[in-house]
Amino acid sequence: MTGDPTQPAPTLSPAEKAKAAKAAAVEAARVAAEALAAADAAEAEALAAEQGSAPAAHGKAGEIAAGYVSAGAALELGTVVLDGVTDPAARIRIPLATLNRHGLVAGATGTGKTKTLQGIAEQLSAAGVPVVMADVKGDLSGLSEPGEENEKIRSRAADTGLTDWAPAGHPVDFLSLGTEGIGVPVRATITAFGPILLSKVLGLNNTQESTLGLIFHWADSQGLALLDLKDLRSVIMHLTSDEGKADLKGIGGVSSATAGVILRALVNLEADGGDTFFGEPELETEDLLRVGPDGRGIITLFELGAQASRPVMFSTFLMWVLADLFQTLPEVGDVDKPKLVFIFDEAHLLFADASKAFLQQVEQTVKLIRSKGVGVFFCTQLPTDVPNDVLSQLGARIQHALRAFTPDDQKALNKTVRTYPKTDAYDLEKALTSLGTGEAIVTVLSENGAPTPVAWTKIRPPRSLMDTIGNDAIAAAASSSTLSAKYRETIDRESAYERMNARVTDVAVPAEKFDIPTLPADLPDLPPIEPDGPSAAERIMGNPAVKSFLRSAASAAGREISRSIFGTGRRRRR
Repeated sequence: MTGDPTQPAPTLSPAEKAKAAKAAAVEAARVAAEALAAADAAEAEALAAEQGSAPAAHGKAGEIAAGYVSAGAALELGTVVLDGVTDPAARIRIPLATLNRHGLVAGATGTGKTKTLQGIAEQLSAAGVPVVMADVKGDLSGLSEPGEENEKIRSRAADTGLTDWAPAGHPVDFLSLGTEGIGVPVRATITAFGPILLSKVLGLNNTQESTLGLIFHWADSQGLALLDLKDLRSVIMHLTSDEGKADLKGIGGVSSATAGVILRALVNLEADGGDTFFGEPELETEDLLRVGPDGRGIITLFELGAQASRPVMFSTFLMWVLADLFQTLPEVGDVDKPKLVFIFDEAHLLFADASKAFLQQVEQTVKLIRSKGVGVFFCTQLPTDVPNDVLSQLGARIQHALRAFTPDDQKALNKTVRTYPKTDAYDLEKALTSLGTGEAIVTVLSENGAPTPVAWTKIRPPRSLMDTIGNDAIAAAASSSTLSAKYRETIDRESAYERMNARVTDVAVPAEKFDIPTLPADLPDLPPIEPDGPSAAERIMGNPAVKSFLRSAASAAGREISRSIFGTGRRRRR
């Protein structure tokens, strides 16, 4: 029977309307999902064809790789491994635009972390992004020289879709902490380093750290530049004297026992070579943001040098560099590629025995420096080496093999598995203990900010030399660096040490009086005498008391040094 079109349509109940709306929404979602999957597959295939590779992967490996498709520039990490088979067409990438969301590279010793970092650094350099790295073991110097081709390299390159592999070196600057290393010496002033970072280096407890903060506050308020260790020692000794105790009246005091602990720690630091690190000329962190004339980013390698016996000093210095970058760089928001990528090797040294204040400042720095266009990668053996509040800020995860030989190892493995997105492609607990050298479990942030599927990845081989170039070659490269002339010679200008001494010596001496008989009134006039000494103005300016006053007046404008992250501060003299 045909309905009468002139009759009104039957009225639906609210329940029927809701059911119909739900059915329409489900159908729309199905159509949208199919369209999105088709678009991802087409984009992956087009990108693969554009790069001259094989067609896009299919099957489960293709589904995983589709999550890593990037419309913009990206770093190539490697290719998907599934059921023991490597698919060269299933590529794993990190979009350059997401690198300022930070990352973690972790894994047991000998699993290939360093080579992963080497491959990341050289691709960043080729993309025009400067890189800062800690060369803890000295084996990253090979970045400056072309690699050596062999059958093993060719095989891995083919497995990871790197059909155009060719040896290539990259622009590298070699820097050393202090003057006893083989690289260009770099330094920081005590004032700029700040009390929190210095307390970490000295191994102070919370009470001693707060006392050191009070010492810095007093020095800042007096306009005293703490440039090196002798400056800090002289201020501490003054504040524990009778005169110094009066200076601190109303804001607290410095006990002799606590001051003694800090002074002994300073002596130990000096014995370990710290006296060659604290001073001037201070490193200008702008020098880490350089790009070569060929458009490639400069890779800056910091080697331990004399600080090998004090690795905490090394990691804390790198944190100071990061804090200084945070203070000096302008806000840029989201960018197509980072302005700088900063890689912390042996990151566990940074967090071990750290105070609560220190950890809070690290978390704040990592969280906020993203808006300055800086990406930070932490490299360590276990993800649990990094505090949870910091770990939660890291968008990219590259996890090499873990060992589970002890109950603590098993506990760390279980925690690591729980931090990854759910996957039905792998048994993650088994996979993390079965990875071969140069393989990793990877998940990163896609361009839209969502986590990518978990991927067992065979990492691409670096194009540069996977070995050290030797101390002689490093020293020669450092000598020819454009930074050598700027930082090679130590400067020792007037600072707190001289000011403290001037308090004792800058006292005006009263003029000595003599009995001179009155001269006869009829003596002829004497001829004018040509001046052969300083003028009256020069004599006044040369008076020690006047010089002391002028120094105090000149320092008034520099008082109360502005301090930010970690209590770091700097008075620019550029």
